Amino acid sequence: MRHLIHLAVFSLTALSAAAQQPADSSDLFFRHLSLREVVVTGSTGQTKLKHTSIPISILSQRDLRQLAFTNLIDGIARQPGLSQITTGGGIAKPVIRGLGYNRIIVVNDGIRQEGQQWGDEHGIEIDEHSVQSVQILKGPASLLYGSDALGGVLLFNSAPPAFGEKLYANAATEYQTNNGLFAYTLNAGGSSNSLAWDLRYSDKMAHAYKSPVDGYVPNTQFRQRALNGLLALRQQWGFSRLRLSYFHLTPSIAEGERDPLTGRLLRSYNKTTTYGHALPYQQVYHYKAALDNMVYLGGGTLNILAAYQQNRRKEYEEDDDGRAACGLHFLLHTVNYDVRYTRTNANGWKLSAGINGMVQRSSNKGDEYLIPAYRLFDIGLFATAEKTFGCFDLNGGVRYDTRWLHSYALTDEGEQRFTDFARRLHGLTASIGTAYHPSDHLTLKANLSRGFRAPNMSELGSNGVHEGTLRFEEGNHRLRPEYSHQLDLGLDYADRWLSLQVSLFANRIDNYIYLQREHDDATHPSPSPSAAAMPRSRHPHDDDTGLLHYCYTAGDATMMGGEIAADFHPIHSLHLGSTLSYVSARQMHSRRDQRYLPFIPPLRWTTDIKYEISHDQPVWNNAYVAFGMDCYARQDRFMAAYATETATPGYTLFHCSAGIDICRRYERVVSIVLTADNLFNKACQSHLSRLKYAEPNPISGHTGIYNMGRNITCKLVVPVSF
Repeated sequence: MRHLIHLAVFSLTALSAAAQQPADSSDLFFRHLSLREVVVTGSTGQTKLKHTSIPISILSQRDLRQLAFTNLIDGIARQPGLSQITTGGGIAKPVIRGLGYNRIIVVNDGIRQEGQQWGDEHGIEIDEHSVQSVQILKGPASLLYGSDALGGVLLFNSAPPAFGEKLYANAATEYQTNNGLFAYTLNAGGSSNSLAWDLRYSDKMAHAYKSPVDGYVPNTQFRQRALNGLLALRQQWGFSRLRLSYFHLTPSIAEGERDPLTGRLLRSYNKTTTYGHALPYQQVYHYKAALDNMVYLGGGTLNILAAYQQNRRKEYEEDDDGRAACGLHFLLHTVNYDVRYTRTNANGWKLSAGINGMVQRSSNKGDEYLIPAYRLFDIGLFATAEKTFGCFDLNGGVRYDTRWLHSYALTDEGEQRFTDFARRLHGLTASIGTAYHPSDHLTLKANLSRGFRAPNMSELGSNGVHEGTLRFEEGNHRLRPEYSHQLDLGLDYADRWLSLQVSLFANRIDNYIYLQREHDDATHPSPSPSAAAMPRSRHPHDDDTGLLHYCYTAGDATMMGGEIAADFHPIHSLHLGSTLSYVSARQMHSRRDQRYLPFIPPLRWTTDIKYEISHDQPVWNNAYVAFGMDCYARQDRFMAAYATETATPGYTLFHCSAGIDICRRYERVVSIVLTADNLFNKACQSHLSRLKYAEPNPISGHTGIYNMGRNITCKLVVPVSF
């Protein structure tokens, strides 16, 4: 009844809202044809989607508005080839074709997001309400973004400033029944012919989510707040944009401890559905200032981008007196720089060259330690080119990266915890591809690329308890960079009735670095020749912590798979969509129980049916209903060595949604979206859920914590313009 009251209040609010905004257009045929004309980044400067040789997925603001999710990565994880490593409802890490963490770069408005992404128990520090579009680049993208783009790039773009004499405001809110998630965002802005400004504040809170097996899962509640500002100047010489942002996330950390007599999950607070944080919990702060400039110069454009980011992450746990005490405390400073010149018409060639990189300084401010304090300097030089030869689009480029990394020694209570060491890592990246257009409806693509990734400080120097992951982690100073050699093949077809995309890839990664659980016997054989020199002894702190011991190791690996996405619309208002995603990841020259790489998503098949009820109506506009199914196959290809992973049964989830724009004389007053996920309250565990490995239930015998059950969401968007 409480949930129904909340939904009723939201509906009454929508019916009483008043605004002025042009109505949206939703012509399906136009959308499918125009998709091929969408301008994307990640190639030579900017280019049209159909001319790129690499696989790219795009979500618009309208697509995001029709989805229900608890965090930004959760909102895009159903895209072909994309998945997520989760810790409850508030924390998710993106995975592209089985590669995640520091193998994926997240770019927000042109700035490489740096928030200690090596860690498991925190997500991406971006306000989802500020995102207007998402571009997913699959495969090595080191050519433009340098080290860490081995698996791909996620580009989150805010709305560009719209110049003109006007003022506008927007408000949106949503509520979810499963975890009581309540969120709202307030946005206002204005512009003249040469100056524009925008300001947005967002707030979101959720209590513990509920699973069909465990009931409410303690310590999965979270609170998120964000503030974003933009000031833009447009002149005849070009433009300049200043963006400022603040992000604050307070997630509690679920540890999965159970009562040995009842098997119930233990919690340290009285009210089951409290919105307040509980021990242990985190405080994650992210500050960012970015200045983006473009100057028209010599028939081309000179782009100069500079940014400063500060990421502060604190983990609180209970001290001997039962009070909250800050243990781990990381403070990371990052300066990003990017200078590039693009010539769009040099005898038919589109040329770009530049230099980019970052400077970092990380320090430990707490009294517990996981990775050493370090400094980093990264620089890369690149050149790319594109040209069209009749029906062929040819593109490619080359890049050289160098990274200097210095770790600082630390002695803790008379014991040397970290040693002083320095590494200089460098790599050559190259890519060449083509897109062939035998007709207006068909495009064939091929791309060959070499990627590069330098090991991060967690992999090189970690030595401590990783809170929230239930393990002790040990790095290795001698790890070598990863090199990827990947072939991509693609087919895109679009006509009046059908849209079809097929993307296949084969990837060979040298020195693939991964975290593996150690055996109790310190003399067990090494998993691969490339890991033979790595230290295998157990750390003396193991006996004190009682946690499982994990070490970073490496070996050569192969990854193969692809995605298929089809959308059939036999009539103007009906959509029949389906996607298939698959990746197989193996370690070469290894024992049978180490054959498969960890955290590889299973085969996934999704299908959706959407019927659009109304278009271009004066009052009830853009109404639709949709039903869908997500089928996850059993994952029995897992890292079995020393119980690092276990098999995961397959499961199928159903969902439905409906939406409408309420208008006044064709002008949108309010948009309403209703969704129901996990419609039949299916009990399931994702293979990429870290809570899957929590403490077993002594009564039922099942291991770990299950995913969220049925969840109903109501969204409202109210635009106003003058």
